[in-house]
Amino acid sequence: MTTVNQTAPSPAADAPAEALVSAPADAPAVLAEISGMLRTMLDEYDLDDIEVTMETRFTEDLELESIDLVTLAGSLEARYGRQVNFAEFVADLELDEIIDLTVGQLVEYVVRCLRATRER
Repeated sequence: MTTVNQTAPSPAADAPAEALVSAPADAPAVLAEISGMLRTMLDEYDLDDIEVTMETRFTEDLELESIDLVTLAGSLEARYGRQVNFAEFVADLELDEIIDLTVGQLVEYVVRCLRATRER
């Protein structure tokens, strides 16, 4: 397992679907982008030694709190536009599912959203 230290460029939140063509739609690339977003957040807490993988849990492993998830939602919207709606994603989950949410589950959701946008 390797730690990813990448930061993705951020198109406008209301960017047209054409702007998302440059966004990756495969899991490894999306994982790299989300890991970069998380790395930026974690650096603020001096937690630079935590690995971010598909199995990493937001609450248990990264110790993120609800305000951190709001920040992540903003980063996702800035990168992918409104087609990737984190609030909508977690709204369909039970509390225990949110607590056990993994980076991989989010990556899979983002990939589905990006592919759906491209198929339109």
